[in-house]
Amino acid sequence: MSGRARAIALASVLVLAGGPAFAADPVGIKIATWNMDWLTSRPAGDPALPDDASPKLDADIAALAGYAAQLQATAVALEEVDDSALVARIFPPDRYRVLITSDRVVQRVALAVRRDVTVTRHPDLAALDVSRAGRRHLRTGLDATLAIGGTSLRVLAVHLKSGCWEGPLTDTHRAACADLAAQLPVLQAWIAAREAEGVAFVVLGDFNRRLKAGDVFLAGLQRDAPLAVATAGHASPCWGGEDFIDQILAGGPARSWMQPDSLRVLVYRETSPDMKEHLSDHCPVSVRFSLPPG
Repeated sequence: MSGRARAIALASVLVLAGGPAFAADPVGIKIATWNMDWLTSRPAGDPALPDDASPKLDADIAALAGYAAQLQATAVALEEVDDSALVARIFPPDRYRVLITSDRVVQRVALAVRRDVTVTRHPDLAALDVSRAGRRHLRTGLDATLAIGGTSLRVLAVHLKSGCWEGPLTDTHRAACADLAAQLPVLQAWIAAREAEGVAFVVLGDFNRRLKAGDVFLAGLQRDAPLAVATAGHASPCWGGEDFIDQILAGGPARSWMQPDSLRVLVYRETSPDMKEHLSDHCPVSVRFSLPPG
């Protein structure tokens, strides 16, 4: 992307940085995804953590809680969650219920849902763990149905294999591409099942993939159903500007429920490089939906 094109794309995404919290829209919902960047209470040096993982300090948790309050989302897919007690300090239990996948990895997927929303939990999408014998397990997906005002929305929260950001899935120089390629048919089957049921659905989370026009992974996801990609045509202003890898995709009736130009990125007020490690290297990404009355 040229410098001018990137500037235009960045300008087209509204940056939320401080200021008053956005009032909830009573006729719509706000869906978000947020990679929490090693939200764990394990101490540095724990064998389950890599050397570059930085456990959160109390001040970091307080800051993240402030951003969660400002975000005011109806539901938030969370990635890299290890400790449910820490999640509860960011998304207070009196306002949110939190679901977390049951797989035995440090970076689990979670879903924080506002208390006034009815939630039906489905089995975790365990097939996303395509790891082979002798290798670390990959993250499963969290599958749930949200019922809001008599209307239902099926939600799949994911954190896909990292390292195959773009290009062919057959890239032999990047082993991660083989894993991502193996995860694709799992997602295709889930999407095809929702399309066959005729339900509204959203797939969101950290895809670790830039879903630009012509991307082979995106084309694969849309093999059985057209999808609305919230980030299409945009670059993220997070930490000074980058391509989106946190994605929100809508299918079935939800494609028309996604509100045009409602993509938002909640950018941190902190700008020093060390705060990127203390808070998260990802910013919350959200989009609004208008659900028809049930």
